[in-house]
Amino acid sequence: MQRLPASAEAAERLAASGRRPEAVLMMNQLAAAGDPDALFALGLWRLAGRIVPPDVMQARDLFRRAGEAGRRDGARVHVNFLASGTGGPADWPAALKRLGALARHDPASRTALALIETMDLDAAGGSGATPTGGVVHETPEVRHFERFFTPGECDYLTAVAAPRMKPSVVVDEHTGRQVPNPIRTSDGADFPWLLADPAVTALGRRIAAASGTGFDQGEPLQVLRYRSGQQYRPHLDAIAGLDNQRILTMIVYLTDGYRGGETRFTRSGFTFRGRKGDALLFRNTLPDGRPDPASEHAGLPVTAGTKLIASRWIRARTLVPE
Repeated sequence: MQRLPASAEAAERLAASGRRPEAVLMMNQLAAAGDPDALFALGLWRLAGRIVPPDVMQARDLFRRAGEAGRRDGARVHVNFLASGTGGPADWPAALKRLGALARHDPASRTALALIETMDLDAAGGSGATPTGGVVHETPEVRHFERFFTPGECDYLTAVAAPRMKPSVVVDEHTGRQVPNPIRTSDGADFPWLLADPAVTALGRRIAAASGTGFDQGEPLQVLRYRSGQQYRPHLDAIAGLDNQRILTMIVYLTDGYRGGETRFTRSGFTFRGRKGDALLFRNTLPDGRPDPASEHAGLPVTAGTKLIASRWIRARTLVPE
C-alpha cells in the first residue's frame, strides 16, 4: 500500500476514502507538530463532529493555535469565538485587541473594527443603552424600534452578506432538515458562529438587549434578499414540537429603496413596512409555549427594487453551538 505524504490535504483524502482512523492519526500528528493547516482542519472537524467527536472548546483552541502558526483565517475564527463566547468565556477586550492586530494586514478586519468604533458599547461588547421600542400591534405583540441599526451598520451587513448569498431554505417539520421550498423564494446568507465577526456579534447583542433575552438564546443572524417577484409566503417561525422553541423574532430592514415587500400578519391583516435601520420584534408563542397562530406572517412580494432584511430567531433557552 502506497503511503500518502503527511499533510492536512492527505489526511482529508484519507477521511474522504473511508480510512478515518488513519486520517485522524495523521491529522493529530501534524497538529501536534504545529502544522497550521492541520490545526485549522482539525478545528473544523471538532466543530462539526464530522470525523471526530464534536468539541467546541477544543475547536476554539485549535483555531487559536492555527492563527498563531500563521493561518489568518484561523486567527479570524478565534477572534469571532472570543467575541461571542463560543467554546469558552467571552472576552471582548481580547477579541478587539486581536482584531486590531489582524486589521493591520486584513481589510475585512479593518472594516469591522472601524464599524465597532462607531458603536455605543459597554466593556463586554453589549449595548451601552437598552434599545426601546413601542408596541404597534397587540396580538401577537409586535414592537417597532426606529433606527435600530445605523445606515452604516445596514450597509456593512449588506456588503458582508453579498458573497455568501444562496437560495433560502426552510425547516422540514418531518425531518428537521433545512430544505428548499416554494414558500420562501428569497436568497439568504447566514452568520454562524464560525463566520460572525465581532461587529456582527455586537449587533446580535443589541438584538438580545432589545428583546430582553440572553445573547446565547439567539440563532445565528441571517440576511435575506428579496428581488422583484420574490416573497416569503404565510408561515409561522415557531415550529410545532420543537423542544427549545423560537419564542421571538427580530427583523431589521436594511434597505428602503424598493416597492412592495411589506411584512403582513395574515390573521389580523396588520401590515408594516420599515425604513432602513428600523426593526420589528414579535412574539411567536402562546403563554404555554405552543406556536401562536396569530403570529403567522408573510413577506409580501417585492414589486420593484431589492429588499434586504436581517433576521434573528430567538429561542426559549440557551442555544448550544452546533
